[in-house]
Amino acid sequence: MDVVERPALDGARVERTDGAFQGFVRQGVTLEMKAFTGVAGDAGGYAVPREIDAEIARVLTDASPIRSIAQVVTVGSAGYRKLVTTGGTPSGWAAETGPRPETATPVFAELVPPMGELYANPSASQAMLDDAAFDVEAWLAGEIAAEFAKAEGAAFVNGSGVNRPKGFLKAPTSTARDGARALGTLQYLPSGTAGDFGAAPDERLIDLVQSLRAQYRQGASWVMNAATLARIRKFKTDDGMPLWQASLAAGQPATLLGYPVVEAEDMPDIGADACAIAFGNFRRGYLIAERAETAILRDPYSNKPFVGFYATKRVGGCVADSEAIKLMKFAAA
Repeated sequence: MDVVERPALDGARVERTDGAFQGFVRQGVTLEMKAFTGVAGDAGGYAVPREIDAEIARVLTDASPIRSIAQVVTVGSAGYRKLVTTGGTPSGWAAETGPRPETATPVFAELVPPMGELYANPSASQAMLDDAAFDVEAWLAGEIAAEFAKAEGAAFVNGSGVNRPKGFLKAPTSTARDGARALGTLQYLPSGTAGDFGAAPDERLIDLVQSLRAQYRQGASWVMNAATLARIRKFKTDDGMPLWQASLAAGQPATLLGYPVVEAEDMPDIGADACAIAFGNFRRGYLIAERAETAILRDPYSNKPFVGFYATKRVGGCVADSEAIKLMKFAAA
């Protein structure tokens, strides 16, 4: 019998997927991947593929400004500890043949950033997931990144430290200089007037820059919200030159007194006793500790006909070096 070759019917196509994770997201196909909780199947959490996890990290860096300038370390357990020294090794002078008495040893302190579990819980209808033209990976990464960036941005600035990172504005403050403050206490400089800039605001900003020691000024940046930056952009020197300098090249940040400006909308507005401006080397001054993996649970049962995607990630943070960050407090003293 002759075999008659006929063209495939238009509606009888086989849906292609872009990989095992695509099938898991759209139809719940079991993945042979390491379970985070040790539970197999749809009830367990699976490691996100490297492509999606990298995209989430990139969007977080763009959307969470403190993350982009702080020190970020990857941890492999629930806790993270770091030892810091509170002073150098004492030394002394001696004659050529004089005795060398024993000197004191350095003093160590333990740094423990508070950690919490960051989560997002977006959902989509099964009909949307079945649509072959719908880019599931891009949607999933975008939704998770938006939720994570919003929560992170707030926590790194104002987080209480209870089941979340402790923001640098929640650290104790003092007007005492470096070396005279307790470990973990940030120095602030008053603006001169409660709730506003005092006389000669450009001089107050210069004082804030110079209060940071030279070893920290290399790599330092300003952090403030858009409303505060709008006020500062109007300041000019005595010869009419603006303090704020626009970027001259694409991708380069604008500068204030020669240092880049980072806009963080979670910084407070200018007001009475508000620390609305921060200046410092956040790479040395603020520490972010996080787990590298993002766990995702697929839940097609709880809210039919929607499929939920429960994503979690453990993140912590705190001030690492209290001499590396300075604040301007809008107060008379």
